[in-house]
Amino acid sequence: MTRLGLPTILGPLVMAAFLCPQQSHGTELNLAAVNCSQYENEILASTMPGRTTDPIDTVMWLFGYSVAKSGERVMYGDSLTSFGFALDAKCKNSPATTLLEAVSSVKSKRQNPMDLTRLDCATFETRHLALRKSDPESATTLTMWLFGYAVGVSGSGRFHADAVGKFDSSLNEWCTDHPSDSLFDALSAPNKAVPKPRPAASKPAAPKPAAP
Repeated sequence: MTRLGLPTILGPLVMAAFLCPQQSHGTELNLAAVNCSQYENEILASTMPGRTTDPIDTVMWLFGYSVAKSGERVMYGDSLTSFGFALDAKCKNSPATTLLEAVSSVKSKRQNPMDLTRLDCATFETRHLALRKSDPESATTLTMWLFGYAVGVSGSGRFHADAVGKFDSSLNEWCTDHPSDSLFDALSAPNKAVPKPRPAASKPAAPKPAAP
């Protein structure tokens, strides 16, 4: 957003296909347990039981998550539309693929990168606070991207839209305490709303051969 000193992020990013006026949020979404068909037909349509999250927020979160999973440390200002259509195409071609696999591998055009390692916490928070006052909807949408990015960095694959307020508050606390940290450092730091990846189940030990 130009008001954040970032590229314009909330004008061309909204896909017409996702313009659904849903405002409430739903339960936790495990990306590994949802396939592309459910994403296309239930999540974007806000018909999945327990999930009525605004599709724009969902796509913004997934975009941030995808960038983090790719290992990049940037925010792309004009690329949500490209990402959304690329994910849509991938899911239509591979409906049985999990949403986690699709989001982690989808390729889309990247435009107007902003280096997260070069924006300090103090500057970001000052501008983000001003945006929350002047345009709260845009501020929430931006926060959803940051939330998705932080979860992607953490190694988790779970999305809980209800936690966006807690995420924003925890990010603000970190930046207040560490003003010289980069935004990337803050997004990589512990956050009360970012779930820790669940440890893989340990394999049972192989039985020892019987003594002769």
